[in-house]
Amino acid sequence: MDYKEELAKINRKLVERYSKLDDSEDFWAYLYKPLRPSIRINTLKGKLNEIKKLLEEKFELERIPWTKGEGFYINSYSVNYGELIEYSLGLIIPQEASSMIPPVVLDPKPGELILDMAAAPGSKTTQIAQYMENDGCIIANDAKRDRANILIANLTRAGVLIAKVTVRDGAHYAKYEDTFDRILLDAPCSSVGMIRKNFKFAKTWSLGKVYYHSRLQKKLILAAYRALKPGGVLVYSTCTVDPLENEEVVDYLLQKTDAKLKKINLPIKSTEPVLEWEGRRYSEELKKTIRIHPQDNDTEAFYIAKIIKPKR
Repeated sequence: MDYKEELAKINRKLVERYSKLDDSEDFWAYLYKPLRPSIRINTLKGKLNEIKKLLEEKFELERIPWTKGEGFYINSYSVNYGELIEYSLGLIIPQEASSMIPPVVLDPKPGELILDMAAAPGSKTTQIAQYMENDGCIIANDAKRDRANILIANLTRAGVLIAKVTVRDGAHYAKYEDTFDRILLDAPCSSVGMIRKNFKFAKTWSLGKVYYHSRLQKKLILAAYRALKPGGVLVYSTCTVDPLENEEVVDYLLQKTDAKLKKINLPIKSTEPVLEWEGRRYSEELKKTIRIHPQDNDTEAFYIAKIIKPKR
């Protein structure tokens, strides 16, 4: 099958644009093929090994190497989570494997004050709470009330006790200058990486959406950086491949502030970050960020940057 041509039948402009970024056969093949199901064991609700044993009675599990031991692929494409008692009880959280990377990079600690700026539907929020051992405070924000309701339901099922849900434009938090120990900005984006989950993301993609999200992301990352304590950590992530939503946004922050990037060291295969795109040149510092294409680890596409606010 010519996967590139199959995707072009859905949205030719998308294929034309990203052929300039990665025109390998593997890129198009993996962008087309279904995702492997993956879950995270929720240690807020039980012991990891005991929950793992329950799952191994039903599925063959494969550990996801970049998590802290709690992330697993399920080697079955016919998982119905609604029929699993482990899901109903909040013992497991369905979560795409690359989506588990940003909270790992954030590395939250018990007792800290964390802002999850665009939190819904909440899988990363529950992961942060798990690493904090339900000790501290997470402000879990989303701009849309209907998504916040889903967020609340997922936090409740996971047994998260330390989250305060807010419904605000993320830029609102700029007024809380130097407040948060760590901030996750898993930014709204054009969602090219999610085409593997549902072809609707290919059908609805447009260049206009990329430009819209790039402007929004720049506003949000400046607000997040302002709200971060000196010495704190901001993780910026998206599930798309477009440089205007990834490298350009982080480069914009570097130009506008005293932000520094820290290299991410995890057992992840990745693609070289983009330092030149459509006549734009970006900082060499962006080599410290991680760009993941779908064929790198057989996951969604993702982009992650670890940003430090210098102590003053």
